[in-house]
Amino acid sequence: MEQKPFIPFSRPWIDDTEIEAVSEVLASKWISTGARVREFERAFAEYLGVKHAIAVSSCTAALHLSLVVTGIGVGDEVITTPYTFTATAEAIRYVGAKPVFVDIDPETLNIDITKIAPAITSRTKAIMPVHIAGLPCDMDALQEICQAHNLVLIDDAAHAIPTEYNGQYIGTLGDLSAFSFYANKNMTTGEGGMITTNNDALAEPLRTMRLHGIDKDAWARQSKRSIWRYDITTEGYKYNMTDIQAAMGLCQLMKLNKQHERRQNFAQIYQSELEKISQISTPFVPDNPTEHAWHLYIIQLHTGNRDEFVESLREENIECSVHYIPLHLFEFYQKQYSYSVGDFPCAEEAFERVVSLPLHPGLTESGVHCVVDAIGQVLTS
Repeated sequence: MEQKPFIPFSRPWIDDTEIEAVSEVLASKWISTGARVREFERAFAEYLGVKHAIAVSSCTAALHLSLVVTGIGVGDEVITTPYTFTATAEAIRYVGAKPVFVDIDPETLNIDITKIAPAITSRTKAIMPVHIAGLPCDMDALQEICQAHNLVLIDDAAHAIPTEYNGQYIGTLGDLSAFSFYANKNMTTGEGGMITTNNDALAEPLRTMRLHGIDKDAWARQSKRSIWRYDITTEGYKYNMTDIQAAMGLCQLMKLNKQHERRQNFAQIYQSELEKISQISTPFVPDNPTEHAWHLYIIQLHTGNRDEFVESLREENIECSVHYIPLHLFEFYQKQYSYSVGDFPCAEEAFERVVSLPLHPGLTESGVHCVVDAIGQVLTS
């Protein structure tokens, strides 16, 4: 019996373009933060239509610096979702603030806007929404809440390139936004992240903070007739991006629209085929489907055991994943913040049912149909 081809959950879309760009940087002998990082920042800002883009080492670093630069610290509270990767809440903990979780909307899997206001206290300083799977949160409502309560809006946009909201890209609507270029994201630099903002007063200290608080990085010092002297003007961290990563990022950015088209096409096939299966709920789709970045395609299973379902698909040579284990179910968050099982029932119920199917630009339409066929076989066996 012929073995079925393996269909991976995610793969970066890398070809000779990235290899040549990285090789060029290596040959230049300038491999840390330099001209390519500047170029990548300009190109990313131009793509989104935002004033400032600050390249950093990860989305976690981007979230951390966004909290630092807005003065959030010990004793403060930041409202976010429990239905996310731990990095969202970790960054809040880094500054000594408390992540205050608000349950999710079971249809969109994003933070439930109607439950935010009751969670606001005198200690609340910011809201940090996450655009799960690339579906935009209700940014109008979030902006309104933040303005009414004088809160900072920092959106975790790790999944949200190129997510749109009412004709504008995510990354232009909050006070600050944090993007991820991790290996499985819609565009990748291997590891890396970006902060975007339209606020001049925030952008300049962010550029300094990302590299030890030094007022001139090595490239700037080398470029100005080898002026070696520098000052440390603010607190700082080792969060800079390298030219090697930026070279990849520039190539990935040029491919982003094509990658998005492919993801959207595959998502539409999944949607039309899986809607025929009564045991499954397909993801919520906005009125304008192109607004969704389709970083993930998350179904919800209404029959049987989710873990057994995932294992059955693996036996069919199809790799799936689960997004996410709600943070309040982890031992650390229960011990540190006294969260417990039952606190956020919508997040918990979703977690028991969700499965993330293969979705990446290297997939093929025939591969998507193989996944759909396998799901049908598993559910009827």
